[in-house]
Amino acid sequence: MKIKVLIDNREKCAGNCAQESSQASCKALVPEWGLSALVEFNGHQVLLDTGASDNFASNAGAMNVDLSKVDVAVLSHAHFDHSNGMEAFFAANDRATFYLRETAGENCYHTHKFLKFFTYQEYIGIRRGWLKRYSNRIKFVGGQGGPAGNPCGPVEILPSVFLIGHNNEVFSAEDRAAIAARNGLSVKVNGKYRPDSFDHEQSLVFDTAQGLFIMNSCSHGGADNIVKEIQLAFPGKKIYAMLGGFHLYRTSDSQVRAFAERLRELDVQKIYTGHCTGDHAYEILHNVLGDRAEQMYTGMEIEV
Repeated sequence: MKIKVLIDNREKCAGNCAQESSQASCKALVPEWGLSALVEFNGHQVLLDTGASDNFASNAGAMNVDLSKVDVAVLSHAHFDHSNGMEAFFAANDRATFYLRETAGENCYHTHKFLKFFTYQEYIGIRRGWLKRYSNRIKFVGGQGGPAGNPCGPVEILPSVFLIGHNNEVFSAEDRAAIAARNGLSVKVNGKYRPDSFDHEQSLVFDTAQGLFIMNSCSHGGADNIVKEIQLAFPGKKIYAMLGGFHLYRTSDSQVRAFAERLRELDVQKIYTGHCTGDHAYEILHNVLGDRAEQMYTGMEIEV
């Protein structure tokens, strides 16, 4: 299994380029607030997310990744910083199915507070009209075939490659509302705004020889909750690693530290994190988890 991070917030050379000769290749890669990763696994190529623009595609070319050879693509959740490159992907690849959660729509917003008494909604979802325009390339999944207690998955999209949504037993309605309020995330349903329940979010899971490898680009449901969800969905399976953003950049130090302790108790062997985790939160994670935690960056390559 090989993973190539096509785009992340951090530049490859931010403390990672040791030799002057590598600087030129680093400069060819463009970071942005977003995430996209290419996974080579069992003879297949899987794309997770497309970043906030077509920069991921340019980076792919600089990293010798041929997007036309991608077999399947997955959208982790319906936010712009993961979906805005979809059109560029469809232009580069005319065959791969693009998997979205069945509840994903063009309806995600960020709630901003103004002078404590007023709020306004900023649209942060999939580009309007794209779900209809590219309906022949998109497949919505979820809800069928899951084990008891988890009606949201797993769904096998390739041999030993699964998609799984949030488990209500682990990620309660109260937890969802609290996380949505803390982060100002909402959805518009029937003309009204309500806290995001994150039912448009899904995890990508690979069943490797080392154990299960989980990928979830923002982990709005909490990376520790997601690990527990995967444990329920795959009883008896060891969870080896998790890659993604953990949405901790607005979280207090004490909460990040407690979160890191929970991850350590779950005994995940490797954590690759970046994007919405935040540099300061990553420092705390690394202090608690040591070498188990590794900072992601644009151009990073991981072999499992």
